[in-house]
Amino acid sequence: MQASSYRWYVIFVLLLAQAFSFLDRMIMGLLVGPIRASFEISDTQYSLLAGLAFSLFYAIMGIPLARIADNYNRRSLITWGIAVWSLMTALCGLARDFVSLFLARVGVGVGEAALGPAAYSMITDYFPKSTLARALSVFMLGVTLGSGAAYMLGGAVVAYVGTLDTVSLPLLGNLEGWQLTFFIVGIPGLLVALLMRATVKEPPRLGTSGTDAIPIRDVLSYASTRRRAYACHIFGLSTFIMVVYALNLWGPTYFIRTFDLSIAEAGYVFGLIMLGAGSAGLLTAGFAADKWMQRGVRDAYPRVILVSMFCMMPCTVALGFVSDFSLGIAAMALAVFFSAFQGGISGGTLQLMTPNRMRGQIMAVFLLVANLIGLGLGPTVLAATTDYVFGADDAIGQAIALTGAILCPLGGLILWAGLKQIRAEIEQQMASAPPVPDAGADVSPAGNAEAV
Repeated sequence: MQASSYRWYVIFVLLLAQAFSFLDRMIMGLLVGPIRASFEISDTQYSLLAGLAFSLFYAIMGIPLARIADNYNRRSLITWGIAVWSLMTALCGLARDFVSLFLARVGVGVGEAALGPAAYSMITDYFPKSTLARALSVFMLGVTLGSGAAYMLGGAVVAYVGTLDTVSLPLLGNLEGWQLTFFIVGIPGLLVALLMRATVKEPPRLGTSGTDAIPIRDVLSYASTRRRAYACHIFGLSTFIMVVYALNLWGPTYFIRTFDLSIAEAGYVFGLIMLGAGSAGLLTAGFAADKWMQRGVRDAYPRVILVSMFCMMPCTVALGFVSDFSLGIAAMALAVFFSAFQGGISGGTLQLMTPNRMRGQIMAVFLLVANLIGLGLGPTVLAATTDYVFGADDAIGQAIALTGAILCPLGGLILWAGLKQIRAEIEQQMASAPPVPDAGADVSPAGNAEAV
């Protein structure tokens, strides 16, 4: 098998892993009613299950797992991560109370924390800089495919679960419809873990010498001396991602409250938007960034992200004023399209800025901040705007508009403030790193990579 075709096969397998990751992560978004009814819990308690239980431990485990990714076999780490989060998703279906479901969701977060840093690091060693942005964007298609499937499947499940009392399964006993859903989305992920283990090779690490782990203090010292570049990128993107996560979480609710759609209808509509507009945004960003990079623009990645921030703002503002359903779909689709630009190339920027054996750890810091700020605060800021600024549930469109109008330009200003330093770091790393082998070369496993 030629190296070029095999590299894209690796991307396909990692895309499958990413898709199942977001399917397992986002399915909670449309199971609110059944789970609340079963456990007799409040909205606040449910938010802990859907958000905190996952995101907090996902963020905390990211850094130690990233150190493994920087120093050991990344393929094995991803394989074990897929297996853990798939099994823990299935175990969510056996939960009998709030505590057991909370612990299972923690397990999902811990497993999924293994994927991002290791996958980004592997892809950067597999692909030359001329096609890296496209490769990362295709990998991140798993986000839109998984999220879209979660909303569409979740919407259908909510509608179907209303027709069921319980389902009796051998060994497992009686299960409610929502519990069965976790088995349906969790178990197939084990097949992806087997596929990863059996067919994906660990690539050689480029630009490294020796196998000794770099102490964490050295990683922190390296980033600290370049703090303007790293801080502006990480906090600028995290501020923007607040809007992205808010839109992703509250998108179906926008259609329910603004246009009186049912939960199933809203899940189907928003799921299609994620699949179509979100996927198109990822691919467009990757293509544009690669073309710009090939012309010698070394800060092409963050520049493309800045364009998306500028373009997304009027789309979110429009959601606060449209009253026609077709216009609402169009504005939402454009907002999702531009929100997806950052998906692959935000992490790709960090890969280009950072020495090989630090990439996973720097990526984990980014995911830590982006999840705590973006996922932790973004949806809450939008909800608080609805409750305390406008004081009405049906003002969710205006809340999206105000949130986007403030946070999109703020994130852009923070990122722009570090653009010169980001470009300098990318140029330094590109000057010192050896090229990725050409498309006809054999891509063999790294000889110095130990198994996890």
